Amino acid sequence: MSAVGESGAASAPLATRDASDARPRRILIVGGVAAGMSAAARARRLDEHAEIIVLERGEHVSFANCGLPYYVSGEIADESALLVQTPESLRAALNLDVRPRHEVIGLDPAAREVVVRTSAGDEVLAYDELLLAPGTIAVRPEIPGIDSVRVGTLRTVGDAVALRELVESEFPADGVRRAVVLGAGFIGVEAAEALRARGLEVELVQRGPHVLAPLEPEIAAPIAAELARIGVRVRTGVEAVGIEPGVERDTVLLSDGASLPADTILLAAGARPDTAVFEAAGILCEDGAIVVDERGRTSAPHVSAAGDAVRSTDPVTGIRRSVLLAGPANRAGRQIADHLLRPELARPIPAPLGTAVIRVGSLTAALTGANRRALDRAGIDFATLHLHPNQHAGYFPGAAQMSLLVHVRRGDGLVLGAQGVGPDGVDKRIDVLATAIRAGMTAGDLVDLDLAYSPVHGSAKDPVNLAGMVGSNVVDGTLELWYAEHWAELRDGALVLDVRSPGEFAAGHLPGALNVPHTELRGRIGEVRAAAAGRPVLALCGSGVRSHIAHRLLAQEGFDSASLSGGMLTARAVLGDAVLVRS
Repeated sequence: MSAVGESGAASAPLATRDASDARPRRILIVGGVAAGMSAAARARRLDEHAEIIVLERGEHVSFANCGLPYYVSGEIADESALLVQTPESLRAALNLDVRPRHEVIGLDPAAREVVVRTSAGDEVLAYDELLLAPGTIAVRPEIPGIDSVRVGTLRTVGDAVALRELVESEFPADGVRRAVVLGAGFIGVEAAEALRARGLEVELVQRGPHVLAPLEPEIAAPIAAELARIGVRVRTGVEAVGIEPGVERDTVLLSDGASLPADTILLAAGARPDTAVFEAAGILCEDGAIVVDERGRTSAPHVSAAGDAVRSTDPVTGIRRSVLLAGPANRAGRQIADHLLRPELARPIPAPLGTAVIRVGSLTAALTGANRRALDRAGIDFATLHLHPNQHAGYFPGAAQMSLLVHVRRGDGLVLGAQGVGPDGVDKRIDVLATAIRAGMTAGDLVDLDLAYSPVHGSAKDPVNLAGMVGSNVVDGTLELWYAEHWAELRDGALVLDVRSPGEFAAGHLPGALNVPHTELRGRIGEVRAAAAGRPVLALCGSGVRSHIAHRLLAQEGFDSASLSGGMLTARAVLGDAVLVRS
């Protein structure tokens, strides 16, 4: 297999492993934690006699890095809970030679040797097979003051311990404690919540237009509102341009002219592959990430790679990108061990969908597959479905509404991506939809999924089934959708028909909308025809259910009509309440 970029042009061919090679006697693994330790453990289970050495630059080779914010918040009480394994436990259980504080500073693929820096000096280690799992390093903005002692990251157990000690003991009980978090990705948002839980005043600064950039704006909006509810001040569309160190506290200077006092500053502005040593040795990389084939092989013979530092191909769009998630890293490490030690049974490493989930306050947000930006970039024609179902039967106590968004390909309804946010049940639906994308299912297939139902746990028409029904209607032309983000450009050439009740209409509606409740539409169709005056009719309701009923009636009466995807619940998330008229 050749490495293929976004343009489809082949680059340097990746190395192949000679089928006649004997099993490797010595396997060197650079980097522990997810991909590296999964590969090491799997390799030992497949070969009791191989020499397996894991070289880890840091102090801890196997720790729960995704749990670090929850240690800072105090939800994880004991530091030891973060340490999944130690060198001693790994040697006892798996006879692995795990070497912390061993940094690889050189690689010679032709000689099959690495140069390792240790506290005792540099040494050269030979290998039969080498697995690179170096992970990433934090992006540090090139701004004045970035080297202040009050600036830190949250990437290691040591980082988490230091930050927790700081918020627990650095300040007097009645002192002002202020934190600025730079970057509102997953770690930044989780860290902001953790620091707020500790009683700090927290400012969360995001250069992009909304928090959690992979989310669609209408899914991110409730998360921003929830952060505000718990007391985190979110600033979007701005970035730090400088840090002024002070005696008692620093000051973060923003691009909009604001100045934020900070007792501690957390960098969460992204990460880049930690691959400079290997790229210098001739390993093929794209934007710093190592290029691999479906077996994890790099451009150099006997060198594989996995984890956050690897480039992968999006299975939906075909765009090459890095996926910084523990699940794909663990699975890839395991499968590379299979390819090294029993290639006749090994399966190709699947391209990760990027399925992820986060808890923020009382809400959960999750996503899988491609978002709008990726689909537009790939030139894929798609429709977006917005639904607001309950997580279980509405008549059972505790029913709570979620927002579910699904992208399907126009023409055949292939499921391309999905996102959701809500207080309960979101993770379950995104997991089902991730499975559907991996299986190549269409909207029609979602209708037919036989999902568990009881009033306590779900509905007879599960939200995933409902998404399939809406998608099928769009694909076959039964339902025509319009979208809130297009309202400003559509309103002058169409009649906006609000089919909610008069009370709902009075509480907030789009300017110029005509209110005809859907239960009265048949008797008032002449009024609508006169108001439309030959223009298209854009129907809307609270969530999209009643406006679909109205759309079907209007279409069969000869109107050019469409239903607002997701109704006013989605429109509020997209447009904000400021555009609404109240009467």
